[in-house]
Amino acid sequence: MALIHQATLSPSKIELLNSWLRSRAWADGLTGVRNAGAYRFDDPDGQVGIETILATTDDPGAPLLHIPLTYRGEPLHGADEHLIGTTEHSVLGTRWVYDGCGDPVWAAVAASVILTGGSQVAEMVADATGELTERTPTATVIGSGTPGTGIPPIVGAQPHDEAAGYTVVTTGGPVLVVARIVGRELTGVTQTLTARVAGGDPVVVAGIRI
Repeated sequence: MALIHQATLSPSKIELLNSWLRSRAWADGLTGVRNAGAYRFDDPDGQVGIETILATTDDPGAPLLHIPLTYRGEPLHGADEHLIGTTEHSVLGTRWVYDGCGDPVWAAVAASVILTGGSQVAEMVADATGELTERTPTATVIGSGTPGTGIPPIVGAQPHDEAAGYTVVTTGGPVLVVARIVGRELTGVTQTLTARVAGGDPVVVAGIRI
């Protein structure tokens, strides 16, 4: 279960992304993006927020971008190059926002979802009084694997090969291949993560090379 607080963020996630995307070769200079859908995973230790945003613009023919994010209450040691920025959360305080492809918590959870046939988690929104209501996700995902499959150890997350429209993430175990531009073919994967934005067709957004 992902617990989401009714809160304000300054700057917003989209403001952070618009700044960061200008430095990404795979974004090809795309600016003015908006959130077209999102899905969440759950950190088993309950410390790291894990969300993937599917972003696009209103321009005809603009690609759909697939952007895994992690939210942390303190900096991730040794991951400065993967820091997207910081934001002030009106409930949780300062949050460090990272490219998920460079965060070992995201890599471990994503590998587990893919290999075990998992999916996004339920989103529960907490209002100012603490009352919880369930929110319908704007995107869904499902892994192609089998429940109960063992997960090889993840000892890190190092992304590379971004210019081709996808990122290869080495982990010391499974190699993750993550679409940055949705619809881009992910070569060599044996297990996949398939996403569907509300009203859209399913598309493979990540996979694993063993």
